[in-house]
Amino acid sequence: MSKSGKNALSMKILAECSTSKARNAVVTLPHANVDTPVFMPVGTQGTLKGLVPDQLRELDCKIMLSNTYHLGHRPGPDLLDKAGGLHKFMNWDRALLTDSGGFQMVSLLKLAEITEEGVKFQSPHDGSEMLLTPEHSMEIQNSIGADIMMQLDDVVHSSVSGPRLEEAMYRTIRWLDRCIAAHKRPTEQCLFPIVQGGLNAELRRKCAQELLKREVGGYAIGGLSGGEEKEDFWQMVKLSTDLLPKDKPRYLMGVGFAVDLVVCVALGCDMFDCVFPTRTARFGCALVKTGQLNLKNKSFATDYSPIDAHCTCVTCQTYTRAYLHTLLSNTEPAACNIITVHNVAYQLSLMKSIRESILEDKFPDFVRQFFKDMYPKGDYPSWTTDALSSVGISLS
Repeated sequence: MSKSGKNALSMKILAECSTSKARNAVVTLPHANVDTPVFMPVGTQGTLKGLVPDQLRELDCKIMLSNTYHLGHRPGPDLLDKAGGLHKFMNWDRALLTDSGGFQMVSLLKLAEITEEGVKFQSPHDGSEMLLTPEHSMEIQNSIGADIMMQLDDVVHSSVSGPRLEEAMYRTIRWLDRCIAAHKRPTEQCLFPIVQGGLNAELRRKCAQELLKREVGGYAIGGLSGGEEKEDFWQMVKLSTDLLPKDKPRYLMGVGFAVDLVVCVALGCDMFDCVFPTRTARFGCALVKTGQLNLKNKSFATDYSPIDAHCTCVTCQTYTRAYLHTLLSNTEPAACNIITVHNVAYQLSLMKSIRESILEDKFPDFVRQFFKDMYPKGDYPSWTTDALSSVGISLS
């Protein structure tokens, strides 16, 4: 697993599913060896909401994600430089991935002005302005010191089509070249370009083909999971993985529902992130193999079983549904921490089971059992059967 002199990442494929495009690999990064497929919890401002880094270590999380836009505002690159980077600042000795700040073009669109130079944001915190250019995004991410960095891309909502979508795709390519030129730590931090093109197959194809001409350590698939129809979603994912090389990781951005994870692993994706498991915990919802349990529901008031009797996380080994229901009823902050521990454990355990099934070449069997548990009546969403069928997996 020799590292390229031009990036800080190497990948070794350990096993491939003999039916689908799923594969199990180990990605070697400066701060950790990461087994893939992997789900990366999102710690926007250097911490997961409701958890501390020690709890992530106890869950055997090897890589987490942080947000360049927010860290660029607070605490800012000067303080991060003085602290020796985000790893030291938050006392995290494993891998970090940072987004570029580009997603805020969608989430903070009313506060953003997009030009060829970059994106001018008005801070939602204090009203101050920030011009995020490809060069400034690289500067912030170099200060953060993440193992994997994202290029600044021109992000548009998945509902956008026509000239604006084409403009965004070509600008993403131009901005990639500026990011590559501005990247000051290529042997310590790996830069991923992002395949854009929305739901336009031809634009997405052109984008991927251009990105392949650059020397990079891996690829991200962006511009999806924004509310588009699932039938469109999976087809764009498969198109992208068909075009991207097999010997480098493929990161599908913003995807975290369990069903989506299983299907997109089958379609050839290796890395995922999403705020879903931590956000839904804050609303009192726990993830289980049949979906979600809303622990605020009165039916759990006298239920003395754990969230999941088969889960080995400290939450399920220690607390009952009734106790958690009581905490939620009294709006105790501890409930967020306790349920978040379980939800992150659920996501990591799901990915571990997926990896093991690929190693044993039993991934299609795993997929069928997963869907039987999630949809015991057999009412599988049509998009999932279509997507899985496209890579040779039948749910019947």
